[in-house]
Amino acid sequence: MNVEDIPQILTTLQTGKMTLRGQFVHGSNYTFLASIVQADREYPAVYKPVRGEQPLWDFPAGSLSGREVAAFLVSQALGWQLVPPTVYRRKAPLGPGSVQFYIEHNPEYHYFSFTPEDKQRLRPVALFDLVVNNADRKGGHILVDENQHLWLIDHGICFHVEDKLRTVIWDFAGEPIPPDLLADLTRLLNELERAGDLVEQLKPYLSPAEIRALERRTRRLVENGCFPHPAASRRPYPWPPV
Repeated sequence: MNVEDIPQILTTLQTGKMTLRGQFVHGSNYTFLASIVQADREYPAVYKPVRGEQPLWDFPAGSLSGREVAAFLVSQALGWQLVPPTVYRRKAPLGPGSVQFYIEHNPEYHYFSFTPEDKQRLRPVALFDLVVNNADRKGGHILVDENQHLWLIDHGICFHVEDKLRTVIWDFAGEPIPPDLLADLTRLLNELERAGDLVEQLKPYLSPAEIRALERRTRRLVENGCFPHPAASRRPYPWPPV
């Protein structure tokens, strides 16, 4: 997938004809593999209908699909292209939900089987999860496609106003954030502070308090300039870890 293909992919995910091809059975929420066709284009996609979301005590009901879209928007704003193209689609076979471009990958190759070289590529991933407050970064949620591009999936429980970060990636704790990544974070912070286009795009999916919390987390990273250590006051790892 090239960057220039993303607008076309988003349009097709949003308006193309969707056909369900199967169901992913390992997960808490109902998730389906679909194909989406428009004109001469056909894309595989992951469809997560709102009606298939299991209730959570700490996240508003029916909000997980929107958080998937918000994660894509933040990834794009950072310029890191970590989250596959994702839209919120109202007209779909099982009702409204998120629709994400499906990434072909080897499911046996994940964080716990990565080469040392691939683990060194995860600094943007660790920073992204800190920014979006990812409560469930399992090792299997990091994919590598045939072009060796890193992709991140499953962001339904992100953006909470309270600290919920649970991740397997603590490899860089205490290290300074590389200057190029710090510059990207600073640009994101400026965009959030001026309440520009990104904030308007996030409003349908996140509450005002969640958007303000996103800004605070980004500012904290920029001001501290380093990767934090795991919180000692609570469990900082997801379960199961893969």
